[in-house]
Amino acid sequence: MAAACTGTFMLAASGSLDGRRATTTWWLAPFFRQLHPHVHLDESRMLVPDDNVVTAGAALAHLDLALWILRRHSPSMAGLVAHYLMMDERPSQAVYVISDHLAHSDPMIERFERWARGRLSKGFSLMEAARAIGASERTLARRLERVLGKTPLSYFQDLRIEHALHRLRTGTASVDAIAAEVGYADGVTLRALLRRKLGRGVRELRRHDD
Repeated sequence: MAAACTGTFMLAASGSLDGRRATTTWWLAPFFRQLHPHVHLDESRMLVPDDNVVTAGAALAHLDLALWILRRHSPSMAGLVAHYLMMDERPSQAVYVISDHLAHSDPMIERFERWARGRLSKGFSLMEAARAIGASERTLARRLERVLGKTPLSYFQDLRIEHALHRLRTGTASVDAIAAEVGYADGVTLRALLRRKLGRGVRELRRHDD
């Protein structure tokens, strides 16, 4: 069985994804997670095969899905088709996942995000975050896990990456200067984080994905 984009919602509703790893279109991930808590969702990935079920991400990922199925039978044919379609390999949706739009429907997460954006350069403290938004540490952690599937610290890091990515694509500041803006001691740490999270280096990210 296979599904891509919003089709993954139908597959999940049938129960076929319960207990399995899956992905879906990145911007609907919070909604998917609320509807189908028994699915192990990883919205950062473009394709997630699990035994005899494979799911794919956002709208055009159906092409990635088709090529994946074809590649299982003929890698050379899949390569030829990808060449004629002018498709480069797109293993991840992570570069788009950083802003979780549907998270903004949750007032507590909105308050946490506003607090976090105001102190990216200062570092993270769960105790201070909880106090600032008027919730307990446990409640904040549970809400983020339920809606976004993230810990407060991992979401804070996502916002750091979002800020750094924006600065890389819209200005000429050095990596060390951008690292300081998001609370890292040097550019080496930021470079490693971007590579690990987005699968791309600074030079590639500065090219605006052209």
